[in-house]
Amino acid sequence: MEIKIRQENKEDFESVFHLIEKAFEKEEYSDHKEQFLVERLRKSEAFIPELSIVAEVEDKVVGHILFTKLEIKNETQTFHSLALAPVSVLPEFQGKGIGSKLILYGHEKVKDLGYKSVILLGHQDYYPRFGYELCKKYNIKMPFDVPAENCMVIKLTENGLSGVSGEVVYPKAFFE
Repeated sequence: MEIKIRQENKEDFESVFHLIEKAFEKEEYSDHKEQFLVERLRKSEAFIPELSIVAEVEDKVVGHILFTKLEIKNETQTFHSLALAPVSVLPEFQGKGIGSKLILYGHEKVKDLGYKSVILLGHQDYYPRFGYELCKKYNIKMPFDVPAENCMVIKLTENGLSGVSGEVVYPKAFFE
């Protein structure tokens, strides 16, 4: 199976909407509205077109990943980072490495654009394989109450989290 990874374009929006809807349909820890989140984020200042990425198999969009801007703030400093949310793969294509390819490709694009870290809320057993660590290790806190084991960050450069600590500030599109 050949998997093509590329930047999302406007012609993909409808298929990505349905893909995300199907990907999270049976997810226990989901509000089943991730597809609407992606629509809001595309219209926000946090959106970076190069970091909305799709996976295709035989010219069909089967996966999508989105990285958007966020900040980490403490009393004296503001640090720029990205949120990974969501990563979606059609159910019939899950378990075939598509999510992994999207994440790894996305990390390279993130580094190319000069970002040093990515934050996410996700499955504690899945994301560490890509180098994600617990946010609490870096004294990075979420702005809402979630289990610490699901709050993760990755540094994409050697000193990508050097001196970084504080509370994550998500773009308002996450909460609309």
